Amino acid sequence: MSDERMNDQANWTEANDRHLAATVRWIRLRLQRLVHADTDEAGSGAATDAIEQARQDMLELEKPDPPPAMLLLARALGLSGFDRQVLALCTAMELDTRIAGLCAQAQGDSNKPWPTFALAFALFDAPEWNALSPHAPLRYWRLLEINQPGAVPLTAAALTADERIVNYLKGINYLDDRLTSLLDPSGFQHADETLPPSQQRVVDNILERLNHSNATQGFPLIELTGHDANSKRLIAERIASMLGLNLQIMELKTLPEQPGDFETFTRLWERESILLPLALYIVIDADADSGKTRLRRFLQRNRSLAFIERDTAANELGRDRYSVEVSKPAPAEQAQLWSNALRDRAGDIPQRLAEQFSFSQSEINRLAELFTEDSAQNPPSLAGNLWQACRVTARTGMEQLARRVDARADREQLVLPAEQKALLQQITAQVAQRRRVYEDWGFRRRMNRGMGINALFAGESGTGKTMAAEVIANELGLDLYRIDLSSVVSKYIGETEKNLRRLFDTAEDSGAILFFDEADALFGKRSEVKDSHDRYANIEINYLLQRMESYRGLAILATNMKNALDRAFVRRLRFIVDFPFPGVEERTEIWRKIFPAETPLDAGIDCERLARLNLTGGNIHNVALNAAFLAARNGSHVTMSMLLSAARTEFRKLERPTKESDFDWQIKMEVAR
Repeated sequence: MSDERMNDQANWTEANDRHLAATVRWIRLRLQRLVHADTDEAGSGAATDAIEQARQDMLELEKPDPPPAMLLLARALGLSGFDRQVLALCTAMELDTRIAGLCAQAQGDSNKPWPTFALAFALFDAPEWNALSPHAPLRYWRLLEINQPGAVPLTAAALTADERIVNYLKGINYLDDRLTSLLDPSGFQHADETLPPSQQRVVDNILERLNHSNATQGFPLIELTGHDANSKRLIAERIASMLGLNLQIMELKTLPEQPGDFETFTRLWERESILLPLALYIVIDADADSGKTRLRRFLQRNRSLAFIERDTAANELGRDRYSVEVSKPAPAEQAQLWSNALRDRAGDIPQRLAEQFSFSQSEINRLAELFTEDSAQNPPSLAGNLWQACRVTARTGMEQLARRVDARADREQLVLPAEQKALLQQITAQVAQRRRVYEDWGFRRRMNRGMGINALFAGESGTGKTMAAEVIANELGLDLYRIDLSSVVSKYIGETEKNLRRLFDTAEDSGAILFFDEADALFGKRSEVKDSHDRYANIEINYLLQRMESYRGLAILATNMKNALDRAFVRRLRFIVDFPFPGVEERTEIWRKIFPAETPLDAGIDCERLARLNLTGGNIHNVALNAAFLAARNGSHVTMSMLLSAARTEFRKLERPTKESDFDWQIKMEVAR
C-alpha cells in the first residue's frame, strides 16, 4: 500500500472514530433524557441543547467522502433512519459501559440491562413498526441477534449487535468468522502477471459481458469449463481483481445441507459480498450430484459475481449464465512463458518442453524457479533436470487414472525383425520431431485433425509389444501408462465416455505415452443397434475414434486379436506394427540376451538348442527366471538342465503338447554324467 493510501486510510479511520463517538454520545444523552422523563431535568434546555449538538456533530462528520462506516452500511444494505438508530443503540452497548444501566432504568427493570425494540420505539422520534419484519434489513441481514426465550414477545426480546457489524462500524472489515471454515481466499497470487494472449482474450470477453449486464438483476453466472483448474482459477482471479473484488473459493460439497445452516450461510454470504466486497468461485466435482439443488437455490438468491468451475457446460443452475471454455496457453505461448521464466538462457529447452508437456502459467513459473540458478552455469544439466521435474509434476493427474509402467527395456534387449525395428524407430522419430514438422514447417496450419501419433502393436502374447513400448518411452524420456480397462469401462450408460474423456485430457497435459493393453476389449467393432445399450456402446466407440484423432500425444494399442478391432478405427491409425512369433534366429538372440551380466551361467548352455523350443520372448523370460531361482536354491550356476526343466514346466502351464525329443539333451547329459 502506498504512503498516500495509508494516509487516506488513517484519516478516514480517525474521522470514523469521531463519528462513532458522537453517535454513542447522542444515544447516551437520549437515554438519560428518557430516564429522567418525569423530572425537570429531562425538559431542561441544557439537556435538549446537548442532544441537538451531538446530532449536529454526527451530521457534520457524515459529510466527508468517503462517509463513515455507519452511512456506508446504511447505503449498502438499505437501512432506514430508524434502522440506523436501533443499530446505533445496540452498538453503543458494546462501546459504552454506561448504556446497559441506562437501558435498565429506561425500561424500569434492573433485570433488563439491554436494548429492546420497545425501548427503541420509546427512545427515538420516528419509530417504524415494519423494522420488526423478518424481511426488513435489520433482521434479514442478521445485523442484530435477538434473544427471545419462551413466550417473551419480540418487542421485549434482548437485542445485541452482531459482532461482525460492530467491528465494521469501528472500521475493521473482515470476512465473517462463520464463513471462513467454508471458504478459502484465492490470494490473487498472479494479479500482476501478464496473461498469455489466448487467456487474456477470455478475460476481455467476460469483462465485456459483465459490463453489459443488467445492474439491477445482478451479474450473470460465469461458467468456466475445461479440465485445467489452474487456468480457470487464474482467469477468475484476474477478473475479480480488475473489478475490485476479493475472490473466495468454495467446493460444492461444503455448501451446508441442513435448512437452518443453509439459510444462515446464504444470508451471510449475500451480506459479506456487499460489505467487503466479494466474488465466489465454486468448484463442482464431476461426480457431485447431491448438492446441485442447494446450489441452484443459493445462486437464484444471490446475484453477486460467481464463477462455476466444471469440466463441461450444463444448464442446470437456473440462472442467467455465460459459459466460456478455458484452456491452457497454446504451445507457442507456453514456449514463450518458459523462455521468460528461464530468462532466455535455455536454448531450445522452452520449445521442447512446450511441445511435450502442457502446463499452466503458474506451473511453468514454479518449475522454472527451481532451476533458474543453474541455467547460467550448466545448460545441459538444466535441460535434464527440468525435463525430469516436468515428468514428475505431470504425473499428478495420471497416477489416479492409470498405472505407470517402470520402463527399463532398451533397444538392445528388443529382438525383432528389421522391418518392425524400422517402424519403431519411425514412431520414436515422429514424436521427437513433431515441433519441427508441425510448427517450423507449417503443417499445423494445414491440418484440421489431431496431430497426435497413434500405433497398433498386434501379435501374440509375449512377442514383445510391452517391451517395445518401454523402449520408445525410454528413448523419448517420457512416462508410460498402462490403461486398466476395469477402471475405464463401466456398465452405466455414459460413464465409459466420461472416464475416457478424463483420461485423454489428463494424458495430453502429462506428455505421457498411453498403452492400451488388450485394446480389442475397448476398441472393438461397432455392433448393430438392437437396444439402448447397443446405441450407447456405439457412441462410446465413435467418441474413441474422434478422441484418438485429436489426442496430441502418443497412444499405443496392443492386441493379440487384430481382426477384432473396428475397421474404421484401424484406418485412422498412423502405424500398425505386427509382432510375429519369433523364429529360430530371433529366439537364439533372445536366449543370448535374456540373462543379466551378473547371473552365474554354466559354460554348457546351448542357446541354439534352446531356440528349438517353440516359445515367445515372454515365455523365454519366464523360463530363464524360473531356472535362476532353481540355481539360487541349489547354490549353483544356471545349467542347461535347469533351463530345460523350467521349459518343460512352462509348456505345461501353456497346455502345449511336448515331445520328449525336445528334452533328450537333458537325458543324454544326465546319462553321460
